[in-house]
Amino acid sequence: MQANAIHVYPPMLFIALFAVVVICVKLRKLTPPAAILAAVIGAVVYLGSGDHGILLLCTFFILGVLATSYKKKLKPFEGVPAGPRNAGQVFANGGVAAIAGLLAYLDPEHDSIYQLMLAGSLASALADTLSSELGMIYGRRFYNILSLKKEAMGLDGLISLEGTLIGAAGAGLIGLLYAGFSQLAFFTASAGIFGNAMDSVLGASLERKKYLNNDAVNFLNTLLAALAAVTLDLIF
Repeated sequence: MQANAIHVYPPMLFIALFAVVVICVKLRKLTPPAAILAAVIGAVVYLGSGDHGILLLCTFFILGVLATSYKKKLKPFEGVPAGPRNAGQVFANGGVAAIAGLLAYLDPEHDSIYQLMLAGSLASALADTLSSELGMIYGRRFYNILSLKKEAMGLDGLISLEGTLIGAAGAGLIGLLYAGFSQLAFFTASAGIFGNAMDSVLGASLERKKYLNNDAVNFLNTLLAALAAVTLDLIF
């Protein structure tokens, strides 16, 4: 199990990540503690995955920020605090990637497993962010993923055809950057799509009943995607 790494000069990736974090604080996209945590997650990911891991993290972070900011006034989210993203939200999306990076560093014998988990988690995080943020704008009909009944835009656990396709494209991008045109890339993208679907399932069930908040749902969907990516690789 080995990805076809796309090598990029590491200092440039760190500079790009640091610049985006600073800009996000200046523009009130991230709180200062969230920005510090994002930098820590980046450092841990680099520790275990090098420039390739930072490339995946930067891709998620930059596209996620752009999607979140795009036509924000048209997005009636429920249960998501307004204003800059806090540290909890940052960890919810990047925490599994950081844990996988740390495990890859501590247990190099199983490095390839943790690298795939890292990629799968970020594929799900990007798919979820793009499908939610851009699906709000471009989606025409919204359905409860459990009942398949049409519901009002903005409720937890909704899906749209447009948002689902956009999310799948995001997962595919992470898969492509991780492993090129390969079976491993397909596993990564599939895990991201699965994680995004599970986000909606959890949103329509446990989040609506207030058993989980949005941060917990996001963390779980990335964790499930990480495990799904490894499971697909083991089976096939």
